[in-house]
Amino acid sequence: MARQGLFVGLSTLDLVYLVASPPHNNQKIVASDYMVAAGGPATNAGITFSYLGNQATFLGVLGVHPIAQLIRADLEIHGVTIVDSDPYRIAPPAISSIMVTQSTGDRAVVSINATQVQIAAEQLPAMDLDNVNIILIDGHQMAISKVIAQEAYSKNIPIVIDGGSWKAGFEEILPLASYVICSANFHPPNCCRPEEVFAYLQGLEIPNIAITHGEKSIQYFSIEKIGEVPVPAVNPVDTLGAGDIFHGAFCHYILQENFTDALTLSAKVASHSCQFFGTRRWMKEETNADI
Repeated sequence: MARQGLFVGLSTLDLVYLVASPPHNNQKIVASDYMVAAGGPATNAGITFSYLGNQATFLGVLGVHPIAQLIRADLEIHGVTIVDSDPYRIAPPAISSIMVTQSTGDRAVVSINATQVQIAAEQLPAMDLDNVNIILIDGHQMAISKVIAQEAYSKNIPIVIDGGSWKAGFEEILPLASYVICSANFHPPNCCRPEEVFAYLQGLEIPNIAITHGEKSIQYFSIEKIGEVPVPAVNPVDTLGAGDIFHGAFCHYILQENFTDALTLSAKVASHSCQFFGTRRWMKEETNADI
């Protein structure tokens, strides 16, 4: 049965180039491949959740600029419903320019993210969460995320936090979360090491916490249990969006599995995606036999 997921946060237009190596100053290079797609943590997670057989809704900012229509079209192609918090915005959305190094799959990203597109809580459209099974918040629209999180918490809807990096305002939302999955770059105030991050989050009485480390094992804490989940070894072609895909897969699997099994299965999906250039090709039918 398809579940309903709400994904709150950032949407960008990603311009992605596959290159032998990033250019030096004043150098022009020719890419061997390219793709244009909607990007952003909540966006890619929602598309992944939809691909795995669920119904996803993206809540964020698009507007009416022609570039926003490209983002809108990609979301619609992948079955994601859109709730635009600023539907008459005429300024362009954020654009990310990304270079992926062909030999390693490493990526270099230039983006303006959502710093100039913040929506006030009173601009949040009326939403009915009664049929929502899970909510992911990436922290890029903190004011509306707080309102959504408070209502979800009151209705016992599980909240997943994508902690890519620390953002002001997280301290008010984190205590409401059921699951916090951080990258190694997530550093709350006065926290530098993973054990300090775990201690900070445990102090907020968050029941399930994980820290990802790229291709290395995922560290986790779950109701007094501490351990690691291995990440499948692959030969990466492109690591762009792997964390977003992991979070989208997690939202799918956690509605069916326990915490550690959901982490394991999500890592498998994310690792699989790294074997293909861009954030969409891994979804093609002929590529997904192993997930």
